[in-house]
Amino acid sequence: MPTALIPHLARELYRALRERQTVAPLKARHPSICIEQAYHISQAILRLREGDGERVIGKKIGVTSKPVQDMLGVHQPDFGFLTDRMQLADGSTVSLAGSGLIQPRAEGEIAFFLKHDLTGPGVTREQVLAATAWVAPCFEIVDSRIANWQIAIEDTVADNASCGVFVVGDARVDPATLDLAALRMDIEKNGVHAASGLGSAVQGHPAEAVAWLANTLGEFGIALKAGEVILSGSLAPLLPIVAGDRFSMQIEGLGGASIAFSE
Repeated sequence: MPTALIPHLARELYRALRERQTVAPLKARHPSICIEQAYHISQAILRLREGDGERVIGKKIGVTSKPVQDMLGVHQPDFGFLTDRMQLADGSTVSLAGSGLIQPRAEGEIAFFLKHDLTGPGVTREQVLAATAWVAPCFEIVDSRIANWQIAIEDTVADNASCGVFVVGDARVDPATLDLAALRMDIEKNGVHAASGLGSAVQGHPAEAVAWLANTLGEFGIALKAGEVILSGSLAPLLPIVAGDRFSMQIEGLGGASIAFSE
């Protein structure tokens, strides 16, 4: 794909975000687009958001577990940037229209809060755990500006890894005290059990996903920074959302989180 199209596609996706509309898949319109170009589109969108006053507070890893990969037909992880306007308080009721969400889905995952920088290449799971101040349960509400979630890996990468909003539960637990791979998560939707998953669903161990992110970002000269929150990826298949839905989760040994939705 011609490099000159990168800023054009970034502006198109940025308008879709602000105007709550979808666009046709980039990969279908530009079959030669590569993942590196998609990441440059994502970074260009981030610069536009920062121009609106948003501030980066973390990063997210997407498409890390087999259930999510199978659901979306995307078979490798991606990453996106988290800004201060994306984070909501645990227990929030979110207006779908007011939040800008278009076609949201709920993910349950483990969030890492860093006390030290991590810069790839060569970052290991053990270094991730040593650099983490605490972990907590988290709902990430993913969303896509690509019509009907018809995404190739290049589409979701360009679209900031299909980021929407997120809430982090109140727990603050030292990861050294837990076997994160063995933790079980259960999600209820409107009071009915809807999904379960283990920490091992995320690349065998959630810290492995964070290490992958540190090493991948290192290729772009980007570090994971002390004070950032890192969302490590969904432990279970994505759950669709409509107005009136309420979600709650519990992760054994770690606590819970909740989020609800209105028109």
